Amino acid sequence: MNFKRRQNFQPSDKLLVLVGSKNPVKISSTEDAFTRAFNKSFLVEGINAASGVSDQPLGDKETLLGAKNRAYNSREIFPEANYWVGIEGGLDEDEYGMFAFAWIYILDRNEKTSQSKTGTFYLPKAVKELVKEGMELGKADDLVFNKDNSKQQGGSVGILTQGVVDRNEYYRQAIILALIPFLNENLF
Repeated sequence: MNFKRRQNFQPSDKLLVLVGSKNPVKISSTEDAFTRAFNKSFLVEGINAASGVSDQPLGDKETLLGAKNRAYNSREIFPEANYWVGIEGGLDEDEYGMFAFAWIYILDRNEKTSQSKTGTFYLPKAVKELVKEGMELGKADDLVFNKDNSKQQGGSVGILTQGVVDRNEYYRQAIILALIPFLNENLF
């Protein structure tokens, strides 16, 4: 198991949110989103949870399944949490080119679920060609833009917007949108 249980975690502590990834951007964006949405502090931890999909998911269906699997697999590993969050980035193509997006999937201890999708943005031709050859998007970005481990920093969106929208901000909004049913329990 890759997650170490906090020895001092008690039910009276902050609510625990597990993110199905050790990626620091996914963890910090989740913490920020939950804090903003509920206007209180949460303990947010990352855990290595299998997505059950390819390293570079293609299309909505596979990408959403990866996010869902990360949330449920996190719960399997650590069922004591209050919420489990899966975040999975994916790619797709249309007549305009290859575009990136991510799906967010949230599960709570009462079996309530919700999901939301980020905005989409198109990728440069050089990145698209490397992905078409089988390279994962983060590695393609690193190669094309001469970066190191960009997916754990600003990601493609940060590189292409020149830092105006970083990966943390990009995920945060979608996580908050996925929290709508939890914020409005009387409506959902």
